[in-house]
Amino acid sequence: MGTIFGKQTVAEPAFEVLYRQTQQAYEIRRYATRFAASTSTDANSDSAPFNALARYIGVFGTPENQGRTAISMTAPVVKEESSGSSQPEAMAMTAPVVKTPSDPNGEAGMVMKFILPAAYDSMEKIPQPTNPRVHIEEIPPAVGAVHRYSGSFDDTVSRNKARWLAQQLREDGVDITEDYAVEHYQFWGYNPPFTLPMFRRNEVWIELDATQVDQIVNGKGGAASSTSAVN
Repeated sequence: MGTIFGKQTVAEPAFEVLYRQTQQAYEIRRYATRFAASTSTDANSDSAPFNALARYIGVFGTPENQGRTAISMTAPVVKEESSGSSQPEAMAMTAPVVKTPSDPNGEAGMVMKFILPAAYDSMEKIPQPTNPRVHIEEIPPAVGAVHRYSGSFDDTVSRNKARWLAQQLREDGVDITEDYAVEHYQFWGYNPPFTLPMFRRNEVWIELDATQVDQIVNGKGGAASSTSAVN
């Protein structure tokens, strides 16, 4: 997921930018349906859930999933087997890694997700985990506000960034509360822990409903954008 200097070498889901607030450094993005592997994490440690998800896609060797295709992490090469046997399937690493509070106060733990490559666009195509702690989920289409920042990916920092984003949205005419932001935000990480903080790409995401999107996109504030971004 990048290098020590923050170079990103893995795919991420395509999105459309509906609005960009250049002064306050946030944008409104629309995402289509995505699929993710997820697991829960203790609030004090990310290593166990990250390792469980990494083993699912085959980072540490034999993937902990059921499937028939091997996919390189750097330049995906698909090998389809004709037999009916279930073979381990290695999957490409993608970004971001998503963390979501499992408790409104952010104290009881987190849910960590690996967004799966775009080729896995239905449940039928996704190899099932062999680790019972790992689950596959469908993430429905969504529109939300995203703020990008560098530095620490500490949970307290990301929670404060979510509060800040909610404040900026309110100032730009969106009906949103700080409590909603803290309860519903997600942290999106694009780099490994060894990336220097100044080069990290971190983001906080807050999903918005149709009314909130209309308030910002058709209201006053920054400049709207219809640019489609495929990363």
